[in-house]
This record gives sequence, C-alpha cells and structure tokens, in this order.
Amino acid sequence: MGLFRKREPTKNEKNAKEVMKMVTTWGEHYYAWNGRLYDSDIVRSCIRPKVKAVGKLVAKHIRQDAKGLTVNPDANIRFILSEPNPFMTGQMFQEKVATQLCLNNNAFILVIKDDNSKPMQLYPIPCVLCETQYINDELYLKFQYRNGKSNTFRYDQIIHLRQDFNEHDIFGESPAKALSSMMEVIGTIDQGIIKAVKNSGIIRWLLKFTQSLRPEDIKENVKSFVDNYLNFESDTFGAAGVDTKADAVRIEPKDFVPNAAQTQETIKRIYSFFNTNEKIVQSKWNEDEWNAYYEAEIEPLAIQLGETYSVRLFSRKERGHGNKIVFTASNLQCASLSTKLAFVSMVDRGAMTPNEWRETMNMAPIADGDKPIRRLDTQVVDLIRGALSQMNDKNYIVMADLISKMLDAAERSKDETQDKHPGCDGAE
Repeated sequence: MGLFRKREPTKNEKNAKEVMKMVTTWGEHYYAWNGRLYDSDIVRSCIRPKVKAVGKLVAKHIRQDAKGLTVNPDANIRFILSEPNPFMTGQMFQEKVATQLCLNNNAFILVIKDDNSKPMQLYPIPCVLCETQYINDELYLKFQYRNGKSNTFRYDQIIHLRQDFNEHDIFGESPAKALSSMMEVIGTIDQGIIKAVKNSGIIRWLLKFTQSLRPEDIKENVKSFVDNYLNFESDTFGAAGVDTKADAVRIEPKDFVPNAAQTQETIKRIYSFFNTNEKIVQSKWNEDEWNAYYEAEIEPLAIQLGETYSVRLFSRKERGHGNKIVFTASNLQCASLSTKLAFVSMVDRGAMTPNEWRETMNMAPIADGDKPIRRLDTQVVDLIRGALSQMNDKNYIVMADLISKMLDAAERSKDETQDKHPGCDGAE
C-alpha cells in the first residue's frame, strides 16, 4: 500500500532554491521603463476591468450535508470573507490580490490562525522577492519586502494564486519577459513624443554677423532681433529686416515621431497579452462581449479563489463534511433591460425567487421574496396527473369536467400575466 505515499524530495530538490522575482522591483534588464508595469497607463487600463470585476465577486461559505444546503453557517468564516483584516474590506482585499496576480502571475495571502487552528485573518503579501526553502523536508516560502525586511512561512499557511503555471513546480511564469520588449517600444515612443515637444523650443533662427563683435554685443543684437520680430506683441511680428551686419538663417528641426498605426499595433499586442480589448478597457462593451470576457478571465479566477480558499480555511475533515468557499457573481447585472425583464417568467415558474430577480434590477428585497412561487398554469400538469390517477369508470365524467376547468383557469392566468408583463414571452 506504499504505492501512493507522499514522494519525498530528492537531495538536490531539498537544497535547491527557486526564486520568484516580482516585476515590481527594478532590474537592469528593465531600465527603459523601470520594470514597474503598474506605472504604465496601458497596463493599468488593461488590468483594471478584471480587478474591479474580481472585487465585486461575493465570497460565500457553503455547507452541503445530509441536512441540506446552507449558506454562511459559520459566522467566523463569514466575517473573514467580508472583513479579512482590520485594514481592508472583502472588496478591497480581492482587488489588491487580483492586481498582484495580474502583474506577477502570482499572488500570496497569509492565513492567520488561532491556537485551535481556526482562521482569524487574511493578509495579502506585497513582496518584492519570494524564494522556496525546504526545512525538515517541509516547503517554506521566504518573502522579502520593500523595506528590506523578510519573513518565512510554511506553504500550508499561504493561499497561493497563480497564472501561466508552466515550468516551475511552485510559481506561475512572470510576465516580465513577454512584456519587456513591448514595454520598451511603448517607452521609446513616449520618449520620442516628449523629445519632439521639447524640441519645439530649440533654436530656430541663426544670425550670422559679418563683422567681429564682442559677446555682449552679439547677445544684445540677438535680443533686439527677437524682441522686434519674434515677439507676439511686436508690431512687426511675422516680418523681419536686417542690415548688412548680419544674415538671418531659419533652422528647420526634423524630429522623428512614430506614426499612429505603429503605436496602435503595439497597444493591441499588449491588449491581447492581457486577454482584453478596447471595448472592455473603455467600458463600451455590450452584453455578449462582457459575458465572453467574464468567462475567459473572471470565471477561471473565481473558481481558483474558491478552491484555494477552501483548502486553506478548512481542514480535510471539514471539507469532507461539505464545507467549501465559492465566489459568485451575478452575470445578469450586466444584462440588458429586456433580458432582465424576460426573466420574470423564471420567477413565475419557481426557477428564481422574486428577490433574486429584484437583485438583477438593483432593487431592494421584499418580505417573503426569498420563497419560490409558481404560476397556476405551471402547476396544471401535476394537478391533471393526480386527477387522472384517481379517475375510474364511476367518476370519469366529474374528473373530465374538473380537468377542463383547470385548463381554462390556467389559460386565463397566462393571459393575465402577459398583460402585466408585455414582451416577457420572448417576443421583441
């Protein structure tokens, strides 16, 4: 039965250290743009929609056992999810973690537990350097911070989120290599534009004097030329005259500025790297475009958050009893008004509660709105099935009359509902 025992790390693996350098540090390879992705307006605009959407995810503690399914049964876990530490709310916490994940493809959360191994607080770890260490055959992570201090924690104390999980056994691949060339291009373009603007104030006229003058006389003559002919308030602005003592020569600066097509092509490559586009960045998306972005970027991260939180906040025994963390989002919040109104039929059939539907409309819940309701005509099938099971050769006339009345009542109910909610039958 030793086939499935935990594999012990080899001697080389124990002694080896894998270092993850975060892109928030300055590196000699990234001198052109200081290696700070977050300082780029393009990168920040690319990750902001994802960060904001992750911040809106609602974390819930779900327990599903023999007694049924309950939401947030443990007040302690509920408070940790909504107030992870004294300095952040759940929304702020999730945004910070998502930002670190987008910039580094790695994000680390420290789980603080009490003496009974119950989780009490969560803290993001904004490190600049992370390396693996094996102590007594157990994996530890050593974090170095901006102020030069460092801490080492067991890996099972850390909620580790990662993207582009490829070569390393522990860390996701850093985006620095893939982005460095594009960021250098953007930086060079920006510097070229700035230089061209600055060059607009360089020397544009050269006065060649035909006789020798003292430096102070040259300076005085040039100042007189500028005041008389190049000053906006001069009466002769736009026309100049010089005598035989000097020749006025105009100098045309020739600055190279990349064309807009080259710049846009580079920006599109950065958009593609972050799996986004101009409509998402500028909030010009429609319902289908946002749903596509949500399924590609937000939903996978929501699943990863739920699974990693569950493993670190609950023991194996607690998970065996049906405890887990899920991060949910109402995708209907982004739906159009016609789509939201069409879901009234789901409320009538008990598939949604009235309060669930009201939430999509940004309306406050109502009393007893969490109870599912069913329209009369959706219950007719069950009623008719019951009536048919009781029909015999003695009461078949009465039962047939009863079934006919039920069908008539269901038809009237359907007509009244459509009158109250026109357009909810799918017709535009």
